Amino acid sequence: MPAEDQQVRVTWALPRYGPPGRVSVVDDFNDWTPGTTELRARSNGKRTAAVVVPRGTTLRFRRLASNGHRFEDADASARDDQGCLISV
Repeated sequence: MPAEDQQVRVTWALPRYGPPGRVSVVDDFNDWTPGTTELRARSNGKRTAAVVVPRGTTLRFRRLASNGHRFEDADASARDDQGCLISV
């Protein structure tokens, strides 16, 4: 496992009110399995999920609502046919 200073915490956030129902982040880090990395309601009015990955990692991810609706992250630095890309 990389040293703590070589790890980066990546957090996804959405407003609590939308989209309705459960929302997950799916990526290689969770074998693209819905529900594994679920955004949870927080006291600040948002839903968030976080993972810790080695510095220098590129994440290819999608957010997936409980009805199977996939939606992109408007803040992602890049996209391809498999999802949004961010490098940390």
